[in-house]
Amino acid sequence: QVQLVESGGGLVQAGGSLRLTCAASGRTASTYGMGWFRQAPGKEREFVAAIRWSGATTYADFVKGRFTISSNNFKNPVYLQMNSLKPEDTAVYYCAADSGPLRRQYDDWGQGTQVTISS
Repeated sequence: QVQLVESGGGLVQAGGSLRLTCAASGRTASTYGMGWFRQAPGKEREFVAAIRWSGATTYADFVKGRFTISSNNFKNPVYLQMNSLKPEDTAVYYCAADSGPLRRQYDDWGQGTQVTISS
């Protein structure tokens, strides 16, 4: 099992930036990457971005060009740099460990960090 802790959320004005951090511990050697998801009030959780340790990244269309997922050579922590934030980006953001060798599979999740964007 992998334990994940998100940090870096907060309240910013529209157009501002935040950097979220996901710190992993436990069986991190069993992971193939990391993903970020978000859930806004009254909505289902949705995919935001993912990184595989091969270096490949994937983004949801609504964050392309604004958000960047990254990690260092040690694969921990994983960051989500969020720029040009919009009120509709308001949500709880979760990171999840990717345990799928062939396709993304998320079994372990963090508790989330709140991101609030004011207009």
